[in-house]
Amino acid sequence: MRNNIIKFLATGTYLGCVPLAPGTFGTLWGVAIAWAISGTPLYIQSVVTLAVALVSIYAAGEYTRSLGRHDHPSIVCDEISGYLLAFLALPFTFFNATLVFILFRIFDILKPYPAGLLDKRVKGGIGVVADDLAAGIYAGISARLAIWLL
Repeated sequence: MRNNIIKFLATGTYLGCVPLAPGTFGTLWGVAIAWAISGTPLYIQSVVTLAVALVSIYAAGEYTRSLGRHDHPSIVCDEISGYLLAFLALPFTFFNATLVFILFRIFDILKPYPAGLLDKRVKGGIGVVADDLAAGIYAGISARLAIWLL
């Protein structure tokens, strides 16, 4: 039972098990959660983002141990955490959600420094989630700059 719950959480309700682009599909949960908490005070958005990140670290770490492989593609809870961090404090609009989604996926795939280093050197759940949080920071800054310029 416990292993099923960990797999359920780590794979983003099994969205990470889709054979093509599991990280992209998993990120959709981030969009849904961002929408659900939009309009709430910043401290609520922050607590939800932190809670999702902490659960993701735990679930990714446990699922990684059970698989015997670091950052298996089916683990998408890290994408959810990264997207939420990128979207933190932004108003939820279709434009903002799409912009952050695209930027987050680009940074998550490219893993610019130090995200790539975090991915390679930090093991366990923290290592799985840390590079996505870094990608979330890059995407959040880039999205805010783009919104400001527009």
